[in-house]
Amino acid sequence: MSYANANGIKIFFEEFGKGDPVILVHGFGSNRLEWIAQKPALSKKFKVIIFDNRGAGKSDRPNYPYTMEMFADDIAGLMGFLNIKSANIIGVSLGGMIVQNFILKYPHLVNKMVLISTFPGFPNQQGIEMYKKGLINLYYATLKDPAKSFFDTAKNGYTRNFVREMKENPKKKFYGLFSAEDIIKIKSTDPPTPQDIENCANAIVGHEVRALLPKIKNKTLIICAAKDKLSPVAVNEQIHKSISNSVFKIVEDVGHDAKTEKAPEINKIILDFLHS
Repeated sequence: MSYANANGIKIFFEEFGKGDPVILVHGFGSNRLEWIAQKPALSKKFKVIIFDNRGAGKSDRPNYPYTMEMFADDIAGLMGFLNIKSANIIGVSLGGMIVQNFILKYPHLVNKMVLISTFPGFPNQQGIEMYKKGLINLYYATLKDPAKSFFDTAKNGYTRNFVREMKENPKKKFYGLFSAEDIIKIKSTDPPTPQDIENCANAIVGHEVRALLPKIKNKTLIICAAKDKLSPVAVNEQIHKSISNSVFKIVEDVGHDAKTEKAPEINKIILDFLHS
């Protein structure tokens, strides 16, 4: 087990493959294991680093409200611990928000940036409260019955057909990468507690970089899903229009968990971008 002493806390991380470093930043209510569908493909060409954000997984969970600056400084601390001078960095959803704040504060530490299904600022306080409440309810439901809680909420991230396939055969390995059972295990492993969710949500409340995005000069890829109700196409397109050196890709017929449901397509988009 590998821990980095970074920014005053312990960050749990894992490394896979060889080559230029690629750091993956996970979303809200999740952990490093959510990159199950990207890790194999990316680690064939790059040194992939996955880690648990503060308040998640096996990393420290200090009990006070978090900020985006804390999350950004955690990544800088992890890179310093690993003696990484610069890296490609990829963030999904909350991870994408963290990455935006990270690149604005530490542009010299980033080669290329990839944002997946994210936001330049959260729409409103009510939306954050609803999202937070949903994750807290999911925490208790997962403790009671992990499989039921997953399938009860799967429609929020996956298409109806994909959910049906997973339900009919939970052991089926999609693309030879993961099964429904694998995802259920990930979601029920070291889940964030209601306290962690509250602390993390505070950072989302403070995330507002719309006016700052034009300052980003690093080459950027923005990926969004056509049927994503949480992080709509228009929101991600706004990021693209604000970052001059950016590429915009829409993945059709999929929702918020596009990187899992359409893993081969998204992995190819990412690899083509990193190699360009």
